[in-house]
Amino acid sequence: MTTVAIIGGGKIGEALLAGLVAGGVHPHDIRVANRRAERGRELSNRYGVKVFTDSAEAVWHADVVFLCVKPHHIVGVLEDIRDTIDSNDQETSVVSLAAGITLRAMEEALSAGTPIARVMPNTPMLVRKGVCALTPGRHLGAEQEAQIIKLLQMVGVVVPVAEKHLDAVTAVAGSSPAYMYLVVEAMIDSGIALGLDYATSRQLVEGSLAGAMAMLQETGQSPAELRANVSSPAGTTIAALRSLEESGVRGAFFRATDACAKRSREIGQQMQ
Repeated sequence: MTTVAIIGGGKIGEALLAGLVAGGVHPHDIRVANRRAERGRELSNRYGVKVFTDSAEAVWHADVVFLCVKPHHIVGVLEDIRDTIDSNDQETSVVSLAAGITLRAMEEALSAGTPIARVMPNTPMLVRKGVCALTPGRHLGAEQEAQIIKLLQMVGVVVPVAEKHLDAVTAVAGSSPAYMYLVVEAMIDSGIALGLDYATSRQLVEGSLAGAMAMLQETGQSPAELRANVSSPAGTTIAALRSLEESGVRGAFFRATDACAKRSREIGQQMQ
């Protein structure tokens, strides 16, 4: 039995919570700390978990603590829970899911030797389709890392990465669901502009994108190969692709991900 504490009941915290419960972790083994008691009651009613307003109380005897608060709150929360973690009978692993906050900053806020890790998640954890990039700290043992990976695999796939790449991970995975939703929204609206009603346009767009992603994952072919297979010479698809290229779609994504990674680095620097 693994006892899990989740500090922060916002979007990421709830996505992790929902995924763990769906993945088989008993609600009684999950503790959630949230500053707003009303939000805590909401999560308790929805998932049957234990809720607290005090972070230190939530991590008492926890095996793994997931920090799902905003980056600028991470260090303060670590300082709040440090003494409780030191007093626990078992060694407690602490995992930050915040962008930009380095392992070094976490180590400085905790007692020496505390096992820690950084994870960059994304919100599809809510439906167990998340992507979590994991960077272990130097004091995280193999068994503790395996325990964290086992929990995260309940909410999606886990990809090990070096800490130096986490800003890039934030740009291409952590924030990317928002890019996809924007693209989907634009495609639905374009269908409406062409005369379709909203429901029909949404059904067509969602179904097409789900099918495209399934082909990408199941065929093993590259995106370029699959795109070429749809693009007949002088056909309708190539006409659309030409328009997208002329509009600078590739450049827009390069600029967007660069801006995201840059902002992640800035957050980390501000916390030092």
